[in-house]
Amino acid sequence: MRRPLIAGNWKMHKCRGEARTAIRRLDELAGRSNGPEILVFPPFTALDAVREAAAGTAVQWGAQNLHWEDSGAYTGEVSSEMLLDCGCSHVLIGHSERRQLFRETDDEINRKLRKALISGLTPVFCVGEGLEERESQRVEEVVCGQMERGLAGLTGPEISRIIIAYEPVWAIGTGKTATPETAQESHALIRAWLSQRCTGAQADGIRILYGGSVKASNIAGLMIQSDIDGTLVGGASLDPESFASIVRYDASSGASV
Repeated sequence: MRRPLIAGNWKMHKCRGEARTAIRRLDELAGRSNGPEILVFPPFTALDAVREAAAGTAVQWGAQNLHWEDSGAYTGEVSSEMLLDCGCSHVLIGHSERRQLFRETDDEINRKLRKALISGLTPVFCVGEGLEERESQRVEEVVCGQMERGLAGLTGPEISRIIIAYEPVWAIGTGKTATPETAQESHALIRAWLSQRCTGAQADGIRILYGGSVKASNIAGLMIQSDIDGTLVGGASLDPESFASIVRYDASSGASV
């Protein structure tokens, strides 16, 4: 059975002191061994502060990006070795904002995924369609195309070490809503693609997170879907109380507690 994972992407928010306070409060409210796994992606400058605050807690941490080279003249970039030195266990790769705002290509994403795997980091690989692509009924073409190109050349065992995050970009900040059933359709599509590239057991074991404006008010409906194994939370992860209410979702009660 796939254990649920609730991840929070802080994006370009929180300095060191704010990060320490947030982690300690999150652990007070939601740090329990029998609930979902908890993972946060702080900005690079706060990674050490998060490591300090999260020591001895159930909170894991990762980075929001990495470069595929070990070292070199790459101003503004960070290597996998640097991330491991900060205690990171995970790294976010191919986030929709990286694709859209920084023109990150599928080839670059593929290189980053390969480097993360070689380095022993667990990649959280993001895929998802935009509004125009959704309305023109190109979801399968776009999402499966991102999977095909991003995971090119990887073996089934390698793919099985990756966490997938589905981001319906059209449902983030547009006023449009992705229902749990709509999200499940896309997750099932991703699972079906995985089953063609991996063994049945490998595909069934890969966790697929949902990342479209997740809040305490919609987590219950999402988590009862068969192919939704957790969430990648944006804005709601910045407030410890809000994030904890998502993490503390109780599958047996069908609500946040």
